[in-house]
Amino acid sequence: MINSYIKPQKKSIFTQEMQLLSTFFTITLLMLFLTYVFLLYKDYSFANQKLEKQEEKKNTELNIKKLKVKIVKIEEQKQLSEKIYTKNSVLKDSIHNLFDLVPVRITLSKAELLENGLILYGITPNKDIYNFMLHAPLHSIFHRTYSSFYPAKNGWLRFVSTNYIDKEDDINEK
Repeated sequence: MINSYIKPQKKSIFTQEMQLLSTFFTITLLMLFLTYVFLLYKDYSFANQKLEKQEEKKNTELNIKKLKVKIVKIEEQKQLSEKIYTKNSVLKDSIHNLFDLVPVRITLSKAELLENGLILYGITPNKDIYNFMLHAPLHSIFHRTYSSFYPAKNGWLRFVSTNYIDKEDDINEK
């Protein structure tokens, strides 16, 4: 530079414009990298949440199965209780009807209920009153009726009446 009035200066490749441009590129690349890292983290987090939800789903399905089993058991118990209640109601009505069946002149001292029968203990003034007023109704209810008498101290008769209902299988076989 012979014809120049100023002293030449060293020129650098990193001018202010280039520095500004490289700063923006660096910031952009950094933002892209941070976005990528954030997305990787979110993907990992969603994968963990998915596994947790699948585990919760399995546990919930297990609980549902257990509850269904409990519901079935409770329904069976309910049916059993209804059956028992019905049997008790029938038994109560039968006992009530039995005591309505006993005439005023006959006194019962004991009554035993069997699965397929009834045993009555009591006092009657005589056999005829027993036969007409108690034995006939018992004989119409039960298939087999047996009575035995023995004298009491006051001149009346003590009786033991054993009554049985034959099961349907026994009746069909005969």
